[in-house]
Amino acid sequence: MHRNKLWPLPLSLRVVIAVTLGISLGAWSGTRPFLWGLDTGHLGQLGLLVIRLLKALAVPLILFAILDAFTHAPITAKSGARLVGICLVNVSVAFAIGLTLMNSFEPGRAWQGHMEQLTAQVPSAPDKAKAAADASLDPLKNLSGYIPQSLVEPLVSNNVISVVLIALLFGAALRWLKERQGETDVADIRPLENLIAAVYQILVKALGWVVQLVPYAVFGLVAQVVGKAGVGIFAQLAGFLGIISLGLCLHALVYYPLMAWLAGGKPPQVYLKQGADAVLTGLSTNSSLATIPITLRCLDTMGVSARSARLAACAGTNLNNDGVTLYEAMAALFLAQAMGYALGLEQQAVIVFSALMAGAGIAGIPEAGLIVLPLVLSAAGLPEAVVAAAIPLIAPVDWIIARIRSGVNVLSDMLVAILLDAWERRRPS
Repeated sequence: MHRNKLWPLPLSLRVVIAVTLGISLGAWSGTRPFLWGLDTGHLGQLGLLVIRLLKALAVPLILFAILDAFTHAPITAKSGARLVGICLVNVSVAFAIGLTLMNSFEPGRAWQGHMEQLTAQVPSAPDKAKAAADASLDPLKNLSGYIPQSLVEPLVSNNVISVVLIALLFGAALRWLKERQGETDVADIRPLENLIAAVYQILVKALGWVVQLVPYAVFGLVAQVVGKAGVGIFAQLAGFLGIISLGLCLHALVYYPLMAWLAGGKPPQVYLKQGADAVLTGLSTNSSLATIPITLRCLDTMGVSARSARLAACAGTNLNNDGVTLYEAMAALFLAQAMGYALGLEQQAVIVFSALMAGAGIAGIPEAGLIVLPLVLSAAGLPEAVVAAAIPLIAPVDWIIARIRSGVNVLSDMLVAILLDAWERRRPS
């Protein structure tokens, strides 16, 4: 998000300030009223309203982002299939790394008592037994839950998987009509294209305004958390930050260079050195979308064709989102472990699928991880009270992880372009 007169400081700095002030207020006042009968619990409720608003806007944004991508991306069937195939392989490796680390080290176990303490006073939170029962549905029931009975239902219930399925179906139909414009009996879809683009831009702008309120929400929620549980609850964040960073670094600095070398013919010194400008730009801007011009320049320096570079970095930006999807899945598993939920492979697969599909809808947007996280946590079967408590707990380190995620996404864009170029040189369209 760009700076302006109303918010002169960058969002990441304002989040850090909000966390610091929230910790200070929570440690000082505890659960006692401190102003006109207000206590930290009231501040937490106000913060929860911002999180709910994020969830409300994120789902329609995902819908229109995918539709907009279909109407503007010049993708042939062969190139699209290759792009999707490469992206699915990459994200599958990312999830394998993330799930292996989370199930091996189980860093969330150290938080079990803390999370239950934070949510004990929230009457709307369902008990653990009910949540576990809800999460143990058989595969056919899970599948039927993703097929909506109406087009409005997924938007009302914030069912991100159903929304993405609908968006893909309608997006493919729009693309089919777009490629046949001018033929007899084919409707002119240009007004619809303009409407989709306009709604998408409106949602991006509205969500941008709401994201600017996140520091205030973080302030209130952090104050509530510290007021209830004390400052010591943040001591375990180093483990969370470490395990997430390890997963992202293994994927970006081990898997990506190996694939670029073995499958794309670009040795690590070329891939990492000549792509350094794009990675550093992604780290500093916290947006792989804003980095696209630098990414294209770096790919040109590597000798990648302009067609493959544009397809991967522009049209494929909604699919090349390994950094966000890996983080969302690991964060959801961390919080499930903290609540003591024993999630089987089926429930972990739901988390993975939700993270993949939600992340694909808003790839490249700054703070995308923060926007998507509540949706993925809800898909994991976690009660709203846990989702509300999760945001302030993760916020102190999210601004660090966000930049690592963006760097990973930029490296992913470059890898996909390299692999597409190598593939199309061997098998021309």
